[in-house]
Amino acid sequence: MPRPRVLAFILAGGRGERLEPLTRDRGKPAVPFGGKYRIVDFVLSNFMNSGIYAIYVLVQYKAQSLIEHLRNAWRIGGPPDHFVMVVPPQMRRGEIWYQGTADAVYQNLNLMRDFRPDIVAIFGADHVYRMDLGQVLEFHQARSSDVTVAALPVSIERAGGFGVIAANADGRIERFEEKPPRATPIASDPVRALASMGNYLFDHDVLVETLIEDARRSTDHDFGRTIIPELVPHANVYAYNFVENAIPGLQPSEEAAYWRDIGTIGAYWEANMDLLGRTPRLDLSNPRWPIFTAPFPG
Repeated sequence: MPRPRVLAFILAGGRGERLEPLTRDRGKPAVPFGGKYRIVDFVLSNFMNSGIYAIYVLVQYKAQSLIEHLRNAWRIGGPPDHFVMVVPPQMRRGEIWYQGTADAVYQNLNLMRDFRPDIVAIFGADHVYRMDLGQVLEFHQARSSDVTVAALPVSIERAGGFGVIAANADGRIERFEEKPPRATPIASDPVRALASMGNYLFDHDVLVETLIEDARRSTDHDFGRTIIPELVPHANVYAYNFVENAIPGLQPSEEAAYWRDIGTIGAYWEANMDLLGRTPRLDLSNPRWPIFTAPFPG
């Protein structure tokens, strides 16, 4: 099956209020992690290592630190369709900032028209993990999926903080609830639920049509709260289980499906501790899946 033409939007406009004081002067994606890295380096490295090089980074709050880091660390050469480019709010709907994750992409539909992708990847910028996007693309294409939601099993106790997915044996999503008071467990695993990672692959035409329709209505303009739940009943929406994603070069001590939402000071400290010792849970020195960053601090 031929490789599709992919355009990525990285949503990097979050405030990160629970990470104060680390986010007093910068957005969460620009917060340092593991010494020399920034949190945004993980999602960008995943795309680079997966051979996806057309990336727009949508910024909003306290963006200067992130913009400077991307300028220093992510200047990539090559063909015109190889780029990591910052996109601030364009005010295309009047003098307002992005009104939600879906609105952020909607306000940049012109970038999609210019690039003409087959598939649009919409990913967050504030998690620490490694993911081979090539495997997710293969899953998406094999099922002729309109939308693929990256997901992972979490404990029932934690699931209320995520979008919770009920899917059949092939991964087709039958129900999607954003941060429900009571999460539906996985049928074969009653103590865990399947949680959305906030990362999506969209068929280009489906995404454009859906965003235009959403913009006409008074909604949250949010992928998790509005777009995905409304597509589930009438579109081919699938969940890709992150546990099945294989990264080359992992050490025996490493957690195979390592993913951390470091949204609090406590979670930030714990994730940094995961890098330490002779048997780290996450080893950033893996030469087969490098995490790229600026060659100098700043």
